[in-house]
Amino acid sequence: MRKLFIVLFFTLLSGLVNAQKLERIEPMFWWAGMSNPKLQLLVHGANIASTDVQLSYPGVKLIKVNKVESPNYLFLDLEIAADAKAGKFPIEFVQGGKRKLQYTYELKNRESSPTRIQGVTNKDLIYLLMPDRFANGDPKNDVVKGMRETKLNRDSMYYRHGGDIQGLINKLDYLKDLGVTSIWITPEIENDMPLVSYHGYAATDHYKIDPRYGTLALYKTYVDKAHEKGLKIVKDIVHNHMGTGHWFYTDLPMKDWVNQWPAYTQTSYRDEPVMDPHTSEADKKKMLDGWFVPSMPDFNHRNPFVQNYITQNHIWWVEYAGIDGLRLDTYPYNDPDYMKDWAQKIKAEFPTLSIFGETLVHTAAAQAYFTGGNTVSRGFDTELPGITDAVIKNAIYEALNGKSGWTDGIFRLYATVAQDFLYQDANRNVIFMDNHDMSRFYSMVNEDIDKYKSGMALLLTMRGIPQLYYGTEILMKNYSNPDGLVRSDFSGGWPADKSDKFTAAGRTPKENEAFNFVKTLANYRKNNPALQTGKLMQFVPENDMYTYFRYQPEGTVDSDRGKTVMVIVNADDTAKNLETSRFAERMVNVSSATNVISGEKLNTIKTIAVPAKTTLVLELN
Repeated sequence: MRKLFIVLFFTLLSGLVNAQKLERIEPMFWWAGMSNPKLQLLVHGANIASTDVQLSYPGVKLIKVNKVESPNYLFLDLEIAADAKAGKFPIEFVQGGKRKLQYTYELKNRESSPTRIQGVTNKDLIYLLMPDRFANGDPKNDVVKGMRETKLNRDSMYYRHGGDIQGLINKLDYLKDLGVTSIWITPEIENDMPLVSYHGYAATDHYKIDPRYGTLALYKTYVDKAHEKGLKIVKDIVHNHMGTGHWFYTDLPMKDWVNQWPAYTQTSYRDEPVMDPHTSEADKKKMLDGWFVPSMPDFNHRNPFVQNYITQNHIWWVEYAGIDGLRLDTYPYNDPDYMKDWAQKIKAEFPTLSIFGETLVHTAAAQAYFTGGNTVSRGFDTELPGITDAVIKNAIYEALNGKSGWTDGIFRLYATVAQDFLYQDANRNVIFMDNHDMSRFYSMVNEDIDKYKSGMALLLTMRGIPQLYYGTEILMKNYSNPDGLVRSDFSGGWPADKSDKFTAAGRTPKENEAFNFVKTLANYRKNNPALQTGKLMQFVPENDMYTYFRYQPEGTVDSDRGKTVMVIVNADDTAKNLETSRFAERMVNVSSATNVISGEKLNTIKTIAVPAKTTLVLELN
């Protein structure tokens, strides 16, 4: 009897171990009429690989069932005919001729509204914010039971503070009034990590909004409401890595889903081995395959299942929400061949979508290496339209803070702009003064309000797509060591805040001075094609002053509407007079000018007085 009991026990246990359970299918739904007829579904569930898969739906064919190292995964290759109709159909998981599990899959119709996926271009001003630090619109989701981080502590820069998507929705009118036309938030997908989960760059679920920010439906509402107000949306995406708390890191589909090393190996953070024609392959591998930090496993982009998963996820988000642009985190750390393939597939589905990659390298040549059109140096086209232009940022800082020399001070900025020949189109680059990883601009100019205004004037009149970091318009300050200090809360975003910086009454006189300066110039830019799509002509700096013009050439669509704008930079500590005769080719028949910020009219422009540490923005009449 005892022997029989033992046999029955282990028979039952074996049955439990082999039992199937369907945890998820991703993407959880798709669309009819996509450009690429191929779709690969990731199926995850206990021992799901022991089943056979069946489906029957007109226009949808199951091409192959891929079994991988883990018995808890299947990858289903589907082909969706061009004439397949939207609808629902069952995917059945069968064992021994009997259906064990079933998932109802849905093909949806694509939305065809002309206001969807508008693209973010040099006509726009991007506002970058961290949702956890901007505004708290729903205190009920501040702490979510069951998540690894359960502390809410606004006194610490490293815990969550409670900002969310609803808070951002509540402040859309503030952004529109400021002159912003596009919003980029740091990743909003789930980051269920035990520490520092607020920044968003260690994803633990690629198809889920972090519940402390809201829901999938609320994110879609945010995009729709922003579009209603004329605001575009940029989504921040991460190809390179995930968080160690990710559900598929705890149960890897296959060992090489991530880059494996005999011992933990961190990336060198050196971009040079990727482009160096003399590079060591070992150095290149360390840069590309090394992990960013121990808590962020590095995806193996040479794995075709990884490629399909990431690419389809990004397509899913754009189609689902109607996103206008994508910012690609840590671009140089990704496998180049995969990123080219990714770009081709994204563009095929969304020709009007805008894309720019974070490069954070140190020379214009290095930046240009990663952009589309530069086939000579690389052997193939990356098809990346634009990058985050850190080289221009550094040159502006040098112009504002440095001392003049042959290649220093204001000459650095002039020389940097002169290297725009390296890019297919420098107007697709995103220019900025700071972001969530850098010391804030106001601190970097030693809290000098004149230098601050001069830098903001350069940002909003230079070629490219300007990006403003949240709080820069109200003089938020601090340095990036440690990082959290540049990620302070926007005062007024929480009901208990002592001051509301979203309103003029809550700001100090100096903060209002800065806010009004940015607002005036941003809204002027929004209504002047010359500062958006206009050409740039610059002149060699003389007497430590740098002058450039933004203008619409005659015969172009906006040539009648676009006013010629003259920008004069005096980075010196003393006021100076600028003789304008050398600018005759851009000042033909110009008799006067208007100061865009003050509204003051200059009735004579043969000589223009430029105050110390000032960038004048003049509309020529």
